[in-house]
Amino acid sequence: MFEQIKHNMETIAGVAIYPILSLLIFFLFFVGLGLWVFSYKKEKIDELSQIPLNENPSL
Repeated sequence: MFEQIKHNMETIAGVAIYPILSLLIFFLFFVGLGLWVFSYKKEKIDELSQIPLNENPSL
């Protein structure tokens, strides 16, 4: 079965760009996510971590 898929994929012109684009999108997503996480303010993280403990959440 894999041989049939491999043969079909080899016959498509320009198919080699798809793995590169997939890796690029994956890499950029996780780099962006990492930047977002490390730039988040500690005060906001502390506030959000206390929400489950509050009896009357202000949300």
